[in-house]
Amino acid sequence: MDEWTSLLSLIPREPDWQIPWDGWKATDLHIWFEKMAATQQNPLWHGEGDVWSHTQMVCEELSAMETWRCLDKKQRQELFLAALLHDIGKVPCTRIEDGHFVSPNHTAVGARMAREILWQDMGLCGTDEARTFRETVCSLIRYHSVPAHILDQSDPERRLFKIASMGELAADFSIKLLCILEEADMRGRVFPRIAESVDMVRLCAELAEEQGCLNGPGSFPSAYARHAYLSGRKIQPGQDLYDDTWGEIVLLSGLPGTGKDTWVHENFADLPMVSLDVIRKQKGISPLDDQGPVAAFAREQAKEYLRKKQPFVWNATNLTPPIREKQVRLFQDYHASVRIVFLETTWEEQLRRNKNRADEVPEQIIRRMLRNLVLPERFEAQRVEWESV
Repeated sequence: MDEWTSLLSLIPREPDWQIPWDGWKATDLHIWFEKMAATQQNPLWHGEGDVWSHTQMVCEELSAMETWRCLDKKQRQELFLAALLHDIGKVPCTRIEDGHFVSPNHTAVGARMAREILWQDMGLCGTDEARTFRETVCSLIRYHSVPAHILDQSDPERRLFKIASMGELAADFSIKLLCILEEADMRGRVFPRIAESVDMVRLCAELAEEQGCLNGPGSFPSAYARHAYLSGRKIQPGQDLYDDTWGEIVLLSGLPGTGKDTWVHENFADLPMVSLDVIRKQKGISPLDDQGPVAAFAREQAKEYLRKKQPFVWNATNLTPPIREKQVRLFQDYHASVRIVFLETTWEEQLRRNKNRADEVPEQIIRRMLRNLVLPERFEAQRVEWESV
């Protein structure tokens, strides 16, 4: 039995729904459980103490919830693993400020950590099924704290639509699952206002249901209107807009060695391409050197195409939201539509293809890139796609 199959066999199931904690501690995840046990929390919110104690309580609460037991097997697995790893980000993020334990940004960091574990250690990559499972878990971790604090958001409805839009890419993900996880998170702690927090989570679910995005990504009149609303324009979700874009720019995203060049040749051979790899070769710049001149030259190439209203492919790794946002903003400033395509393959194939590249990227660099990888989210552009190659 491989590690992944072994993990799935430990998830509670009928008739007794018991959690075999000794079995979990015998898995490769035990090192993280030990680190969580050594990570303390603010007793104001977590009277139970360390992160591992809280995590066990959350998993026990989840396994006892009828809303979780009624889900299909795969969704139960995704939710349970999200509960098991939901606060893993507190391990590197926790510090003391003004005499209190705080863990800023632990949800985003935790989602990246879970992605690295599931991708690299458990082999959940390279197929649509593996990616859907992995990214459902990661999205649940990334946004698990939102439902209990939904009214603290500056625009709660828009926030819910943005999060719910992930269901278009990770088909198992939904606000409903997110609220189930967060209710277990609130119950699985020693805290005087648990009932109040659970009520807030349920209010979040009601708000999402009213907006039509509890069980899915929500509907919009067009991809243009969807992106306009999700990117912050002051319009209503159902409001249609005139699409003034003249053509589409394809922005690729993916680790080195994924096969982006081959994918472009097979799908967009007729379009010009701005390739950072090509520019590096032309300029004699190593991937390990300062990439500022490469990016600046690429943007000038892009502007030439944009001024001529010429669709093209932007071929680079584009692994994080700030990098993608910078390019998308440039393209949209010229009234182009943007299609982000994220490509992935299996970890073994990734490394094999990279070794066959003329400009091989050191494996430790690829591992570091994977550690920082955030897949494109649905709200980042008019069209966002994830593909296995």
